[in-house]
Amino acid sequence: MENSAKTPQKKESKHFWGFPFTHFTYFFMWQIIFGYLTLWMEQVGHMNGAEAGVVFSAMAGLSLLFQPAFGVISDKLLFKKNLLFTIAIAAMLIGPYFQWVFMPLMNINSMLVAIVTGIYLCFIFNGGVSVIEQYVQRASLANGFEYGHSRMGGSLAGMVASFVGGQIFLWHPNSIFWACTISATILTGLLLFSDKVDMDNASAAGDTSNSLDLSLIGKIFKLKNFWYLSIFYIGTSAIYDVFDQQFIIFFKSFFDTAAAGTQAYSYMTTAQIGLEFLLMFPMPWIINRIGSRNGLIAYGVILAIRIIGSALSPSLIWVIFLRLLAGFEMPLVLVSIMKYIAGAFDVRVYATVYALASNFAKQISVFIFSAFAGSMYDSIGFHHTYLILGAIVAVVTIFAALVLKKENPVQAGERDEAGKPKA
Repeated sequence: MENSAKTPQKKESKHFWGFPFTHFTYFFMWQIIFGYLTLWMEQVGHMNGAEAGVVFSAMAGLSLLFQPAFGVISDKLLFKKNLLFTIAIAAMLIGPYFQWVFMPLMNINSMLVAIVTGIYLCFIFNGGVSVIEQYVQRASLANGFEYGHSRMGGSLAGMVASFVGGQIFLWHPNSIFWACTISATILTGLLLFSDKVDMDNASAAGDTSNSLDLSLIGKIFKLKNFWYLSIFYIGTSAIYDVFDQQFIIFFKSFFDTAAAGTQAYSYMTTAQIGLEFLLMFPMPWIINRIGSRNGLIAYGVILAIRIIGSALSPSLIWVIFLRLLAGFEMPLVLVSIMKYIAGAFDVRVYATVYALASNFAKQISVFIFSAFAGSMYDSIGFHHTYLILGAIVAVVTIFAALVLKKENPVQAGERDEAGKPKA
């Protein structure tokens, strides 16, 4: 099953610019929701902590259903945009939902609105993110552009949304949701008129929309490399999220006042995202030369150094320096994972492997590790907890370096048919 797709012969590159804007519009909404929803639910929605927690619990729990299902559907649809349009249209209703539906439901039953909101947002974001990502990656294979260059739009969106979201929230809290509606409307227009795929070269991304069946999906679970990749994601990216969840509390402990720590944290995060944006441009060039498997290993190494280093940092300067390394980590893993799956697995099941090995496995482990780490923060403190988390990342990275198979560099889009790295 592995590496069974035919190597494409066509090398033309076209239809690029719509895809960075697609990434921008989607991740603008993502950053707005995950950056300001909690604040809105507290100040405007009048939810208590438990009710707000139900929203995020529903999003995390239901993603375990949406992500595998969306992966299989995406592999079946390939370049058909049915599911993409459904997600975009649902996102267009974010403004009306929070303006006119949320509060009436709150007057009926607060837990009901928490569950409904969690289901609704999970469909668009927790489930929808893999649909967007795999579609652009497949388009990059067919059109001959680098996925990482398109993903720069998502990084830029994170910076813009962080700044704009705060300003418009202060102006009128509900405006953050109408900003999402506007962004989703633009996304729908891009899907309709701009995101074109070179169908003459569709075989580069697995032109199997009429032949994919569940038996092929089932064979994924028999592949050792699928489980190795899942373990790697569980032991690295899931730990990354857990490490990041309460990092602001650890960071603020270096300051005399919470306000000073919060302000410094915002500056540092902006610098980190800016670095991530800048590095997304050369990262495909780097990965094409070192290989996506090695890119994943490098990501694990840097993450282990950052977590363990944070635990051992003697001063704030070292904490900030190590935090900025995240600007290197995200481009590494985002570009590497897309190329690696394309080069190490049958491209016909690309979206399913991506949804299961990264998103699905990660969500389960984040759920488990979050409670585990939270308990350790209280019992043994941040420093000792970070040492344990960093050690887990280091062990898993060494394991992956020993067992992850080498990708096919031509199928992954890293090298041309002559074996030369792509520019």
